[in-house]
Amino acid sequence: MTNVVLLRPEDNCDTTTRRTRLIRAFASERRQQGDVFWMKENAELLGMLASIGAALDAEMLEPLVAFHSKSRNMLRDFPQYYRFILSLCLDLEELGLPELYGAALCDEVARVGLEGMELSDLQRAEARRLLRRRAVGPLVGEGALGERLHNFITRSATFAIPNRKAAYELTHIVYYLSDYGRLDPSLPEKALLSLQFTGLLAFLDQDMDLLAEVCAALRFAGVAPARSWENSVAECHRASRIQADTHAPVQDDYHEWLVTGWAIHIAGRPLRPQHLSDGALRFKCRSRGQGALRPLAECLSDMGAQRSADWGHMRPHVLSYLGPDSHAVLLAAEQSGPHFEKFFEGFARARG
Repeated sequence: MTNVVLLRPEDNCDTTTRRTRLIRAFASERRQQGDVFWMKENAELLGMLASIGAALDAEMLEPLVAFHSKSRNMLRDFPQYYRFILSLCLDLEELGLPELYGAALCDEVARVGLEGMELSDLQRAEARRLLRRRAVGPLVGEGALGERLHNFITRSATFAIPNRKAAYELTHIVYYLSDYGRLDPSLPEKALLSLQFTGLLAFLDQDMDLLAEVCAALRFAGVAPARSWENSVAECHRASRIQADTHAPVQDDYHEWLVTGWAIHIAGRPLRPQHLSDGALRFKCRSRGQGALRPLAECLSDMGAQRSADWGHMRPHVLSYLGPDSHAVLLAAEQSGPHFEKFFEGFARARG
């Protein structure tokens, strides 16, 4: 299956104006063009625009034309950043710049064997996904690497306990297997359960950045996320604030703003237009609040050996322990789908 979740690009001028402004802000107003943090931010922005089929043109991408034209020299001088360079070049060519350099970059990366410099299977998977965009090398899910990736994402017990590194690796493996929604990743049920467990943890923690990533991954896998999860992601995005402030720290909430808006778009929900002032943009998302994850863990810790993996048995003890806000979040998590009891079995870490 192809074009799993690609949406029809918008045609209205307001969307075009906002995206032009956003591209300029990321390309030339937040960081020094070409440094690694600049590459990371711009690769994430362009990757998300490409994945939703955004309709751009060369004029909108003008602030990035110079980087595109220098991409082969950048790869020669900074091979350690080859994944960022490849990602930026390939997305720029997908979004509207001429296809002048992407194929040559992929051939050069494969010829030199830059994937071999990676110790992480996740980074090797990303490299494969990028090279396949120009039909170079094996598919992400093939061979020994593919087997290891699938073994990781199908071990659902991993994702029933808090581990942000594992959680983000899970979502990104799904992104690479699905080519960000362009292909059907054909995930087995255990991998889908891993995503559900990760979503429950993110929702309990009110971590909207991770929850948005899980919602996107589920959509790419052909599964509609819990409505309450996507509602929370949408509320987070609507509550964010964007301002032009050169004195504010550049280490801001841009990623949470970006990924929550991306997940809303993938879900086919309308995005509320947000004013983008002239100047160096800074992004501020609302505080996540306490959530229920930490109080739930504290409750289980206090119970010690008396804890049980049976949610039906533990439910009254837990609910009586939590404060009002955490209580409401936990009830919403429980009611978000059919997986909470199974999730709790792993989360409780009860003996016997």
